[in-house]
Amino acid sequence: MDPIFVQNLHALLAQSTSNDTVQLKAATAQLNREFYKNAACIPALAQIIASSPEQPVRQLAAVELRKRISQNSGDLWLQLDADQREQIKAKLPEIVLSETNNLVRHSTARVIAAIAYIEMPMGTWPQLMPFLEQTCLSPQAAHREVGIYILYTVLENIVEGFESHLQSFFKLFEKLLQDPESAEVRITTVRALGVVAQYIDTDDKADIKAFQNLLPAMINVIGQCVEGSNETGARQLFDVLETLLILEVPLLGQHIPQLAEFLLRVGGNRNYDPELRVLALNALNWTVQYKKSKVQSHGLAPAILEGLMPITTEEEPEDIDDDAPSRSALRIIDCLATSLPPTQVFPALRQLIQQYFSSPDASHRRGAMLALGVSVEGCSEFMTPLMNQVWPIIEAGLQDQDGTVRKASCVAVSCLCEWLEEECAAKHAFLVPTMMQLVNDPITQRSACTALDALLEIMHDVIDQYLNLIMERLVGLLDTAPIPVKSVVIGAIGSAAHASKDKFLPYFAPTMDRFKHFLVLTGEGEEQELRGITMDAVGTFAEAVGKDVFRPYFADMMQQAFNGIELGSARLRECSFLFFGVMSRVFGDDFAPYLPNVVPALLQSCKQAEHGEEEHLTISNPEVAASFASGSSPANAIAITDEAAVNVDDEDGLDMDKLLDVNSTICIEKEIAADTIGTIFAATRQHFLPYVEQCTIELVGLLPHYYDGIRKSATDSLLEIIRTFYELSEPQEWQPGFANVVPLNPRVQELINHIISPLLEMYESEDNKKVVSSLCVGLAETTNKLGPAFLENRLEHFANIAIQVLEQKAICQQDPDQDESEDAPEDSAEYDSILISSAGDLVAALATALGPDFASGFEKFFPLISKYYKKNRSLSDRSSAIGCLSEIIGGMKNAITPWTEPLMELFYRALSDEEPEVQCNAAFASGLLVEHSDKDLSPQYLHLLAALRPLFVVAPEAPAAKLNARDNAVGAVARMLVKNTAAMPLDQVLPVFFEALPLRNDYLENRPVFRAIFHLFKTQPAVLAPYLDKLLHVFAFVLDPTGPDQVGDEIRAELIALLGLLNREEPAKVQAAGLTPFVPGQ
Repeated sequence: MDPIFVQNLHALLAQSTSNDTVQLKAATAQLNREFYKNAACIPALAQIIASSPEQPVRQLAAVELRKRISQNSGDLWLQLDADQREQIKAKLPEIVLSETNNLVRHSTARVIAAIAYIEMPMGTWPQLMPFLEQTCLSPQAAHREVGIYILYTVLENIVEGFESHLQSFFKLFEKLLQDPESAEVRITTVRALGVVAQYIDTDDKADIKAFQNLLPAMINVIGQCVEGSNETGARQLFDVLETLLILEVPLLGQHIPQLAEFLLRVGGNRNYDPELRVLALNALNWTVQYKKSKVQSHGLAPAILEGLMPITTEEEPEDIDDDAPSRSALRIIDCLATSLPPTQVFPALRQLIQQYFSSPDASHRRGAMLALGVSVEGCSEFMTPLMNQVWPIIEAGLQDQDGTVRKASCVAVSCLCEWLEEECAAKHAFLVPTMMQLVNDPITQRSACTALDALLEIMHDVIDQYLNLIMERLVGLLDTAPIPVKSVVIGAIGSAAHASKDKFLPYFAPTMDRFKHFLVLTGEGEEQELRGITMDAVGTFAEAVGKDVFRPYFADMMQQAFNGIELGSARLRECSFLFFGVMSRVFGDDFAPYLPNVVPALLQSCKQAEHGEEEHLTISNPEVAASFASGSSPANAIAITDEAAVNVDDEDGLDMDKLLDVNSTICIEKEIAADTIGTIFAATRQHFLPYVEQCTIELVGLLPHYYDGIRKSATDSLLEIIRTFYELSEPQEWQPGFANVVPLNPRVQELINHIISPLLEMYESEDNKKVVSSLCVGLAETTNKLGPAFLENRLEHFANIAIQVLEQKAICQQDPDQDESEDAPEDSAEYDSILISSAGDLVAALATALGPDFASGFEKFFPLISKYYKKNRSLSDRSSAIGCLSEIIGGMKNAITPWTEPLMELFYRALSDEEPEVQCNAAFASGLLVEHSDKDLSPQYLHLLAALRPLFVVAPEAPAAKLNARDNAVGAVARMLVKNTAAMPLDQVLPVFFEALPLRNDYLENRPVFRAIFHLFKTQPAVLAPYLDKLLHVFAFVLDPTGPDQVGDEIRAELIALLGLLNREEPAKVQAAGLTPFVPGQ
């Protein structure tokens, strides 16, 4: 070794540690140019680590040595002759054991790991493992610390060749987890186990068992870190825990109850550092999310909720971005509600809410309201029948003497409005005046405006009586309120426009005038948010007032949207894209001139790299990356603790939190851009054709993206592109079945081929339920539009998706902790029901396109669908099962005949269901079965009429589901009349039948109703004579030109012809009913 070379290298390293930037740059350039390309730098750097008296130089030498060894797959290291390599390998363990500085020790350990990465697979370093085991068991704690740290870094770097050592590692780690002197040994051992966990395969039962036996000790070590306020150690170990939670191998197994209890205990202990408590609660959130089958089977939700409620009463930070135990606790309640069956969550939570809400302590009442708010999303269907008990709490909360409770109650109202629209809209007489009062209260102003925004969005016609008051109050706030409140006020004005539609006209121009200066704000943060929300509201105005009224503002607003894109903010680009989507819908063909500027902006957004995507940060686990992007994980889910843990060069100093924050905003922008492409093509049609190919290529490229929102938007838009492109190909009308398939236009066929294969490929590994649900619904809509030609060579693929989902065996429904022999639990989260319903839509679409050819498929699908109609299934499952079967009957027509009896038996059970939504679908389904089956069902008519009869008894103010059920029951009786009039006891049926007319809710059922009326007029007109006045009144109601179309062109024409005949016989009665203007020739 040339001593001059070593000396010069040492001098340059020393210069590199200087604070003088000029010297640092010069030294770095010279090192790269003269030393680091030469293999001799490796022994020289090793010598400097061993001998330099200066700690910063030893540290830098170790960092650089690791880089030189690792670069280009070890090229420089392998240039050294074997003797030199052996010398360094022999020397480094001695160096690391004698080093006194911890940072240098760690960096040198990483050098050993870098060499091991090259040498171990070649079998050329047999001395390493014995050395490490010996060092880990050394009587000196410092040596044990070094030994386990080297083993940890070696394990981190080497993937292959260690499987055979696992059992001996477990024995070693068992001892080290109990190290009597060194916390560092215990902590690093848990981290090493976190790495080992990633090598274990699902089939390695012995390894899984051995690992599981160490879990209690691992949990103890985490507890020791928290107790001792060792924040760094605790962070590292919670990272390990989160890695174990997201692995597909069920390593945590039966320890989930103990783990949940431990995390809850740490999270709830106010003596611990709040940041460590947040880490524990975040890990508990991941436990619920990723180990839900174990949480469900052990029935842990009530105990977890009981532990979380006291935490919800703690103070919340002012800043919305700051985390705190109270926020983490509410996140877990939300996660429990959306992940588990509501039967396991809401009954226990409701008791706790009532208990906490009756407390004299305002913080308890506030916690109760917030817990209620976050639980609504996952429990809305389950809560609906219980709302009479919930409203008194809400009403009391909104009028509470404490401002924080009133504020929390506003938050709860916002959540309720989003998920329980009908129930909240029905409470307008209390909610609107109360919100108007709270808008004036500085404490509740912002939350009340947000709640009012959510309420107005769902009020529809009811808003008319309040519109003047609402606009007066809200517009007044635009002058006085601080910017964050102005943002929510503008959102609320947008919702008022959405609900009031053309009634908003008088307010439109003055409001636009007030909004003008918000649209030109260029500041960051709050100003940007205000500008974006104003843009959204203006889009809503355009939809409310229509294109003719909005036209004078159109060009100027488009220019503002383009200006927003130029300001370099992902949030403003997102708002501009949403605005383009709305404008294209409102203006249609008139939007076409903007396409040359709009489409490139959307494509540019889809193409942009997220920060870190093309830098040196790589997050290997896509699930973790997705959690980062969606903000659903703690920001430290991947260990970024030592200087090189995540391929980030030491001097880069990456700010992970900031990086991930930017990532998530760009992901949301891309999601909106992808979604807008489909919207604009559907709206501008042939004008968009030049961009279809480019957009399709870009959207297909987004299908493997790690963020689920982007995959969902790309899926939706690609299928929208197929449907719109097909419509533009001037297709012939298709007939069901494969016998007479109308071939697709070759260009449509080519487009479909480009899109469907990548979509099916995405499905194969898709782990997100919302994406799969969207795919099922999109394929169903596309099948309904394109018919059997779309299914050629694809039928089996589509059917398999539906089968897998209905059998609960799709990737997105898998839980690694559930034994393969176990059936999926019948009681499931409400989100799971949405996915099942979407698969039902796909099956129904296949039946519609195939008609009688679906008979062989029905044999497979009938048991899969009917199993979702059981008493212990959720309302959504029961309702969608019967609804799906009714659509299949409508598609298959008389090919359904062989299954008539089992179907009828199922529908009888459903007609006696306690929920009107299910009864409604059952009435529709039984009517269709009577209409289409070739089996004579007249012997069952009396039984069926008796089952339908209770549905006719409905109070005028009954909920919509009951009114719909009555309309569907009327439709079913109409179908029975047409099929076999003789089997009907007309004297008993007709009075009830006509009393239920006119239909008020489900106008589609007017088709069978009028077919029955026309049939009776043709075959037995005498039986109708007593009801003529009633019928004329019904005719006048459905023909009223001021109301919506209730019957369609075909029935209207036949009805007018019938009126001509009736006018000849009973002109006075026709005139009295106000029908003379409709009589032909009048």
